[in-house]
Amino acid sequence: MSTKMTLQVNSDSSEQTEQIAENLARHLKGGEVIELTSDLGGGKTTFTRGLVRGLGSKDRVSSPTFKICNVYKASNGVNVYHYDFYRLGEAALTEHELAEALDDDKSIIVIEWADVVKNVLPQDHLAVQINLTGDSARQITFNYPANLAYLFA
Repeated sequence: MSTKMTLQVNSDSSEQTEQIAENLARHLKGGEVIELTSDLGGGKTTFTRGLVRGLGSKDRVSSPTFKICNVYKASNGVNVYHYDFYRLGEAALTEHELAEALDDDKSIIVIEWADVVKNVLPQDHLAVQINLTGDSARQITFNYPANLAYLFA
């Protein structure tokens, strides 16, 4: 098991949260798995919007709560799979779909409410915790293994 590293940043607005994610996206190559954690309305989809924009996509980002998964096309040919498992008590068939996407090194996987699929997530994924610290302020904590340190270079 690799050493986990932690980075914390503060955001004072939705726009700044998107900018933080957009900056991160510039380092993504494909094959990364990002687990987003926060309370309802905490900024997971806002973060994803910035990430997708940072990858050069013109797609409109929305929460996939009722669809389970949205797919966005990045300008570099990478697909961003945006999963939201909030409404699922168990993963069932979706777990198999996720497992297939995880095997694609030309995809970036973003997962909200990942508890029901923890058993299929790779050990070396990026975990992003977004905590509300004020009306529009957030503390964003990145936990990642050493092999993903290039994301913050």
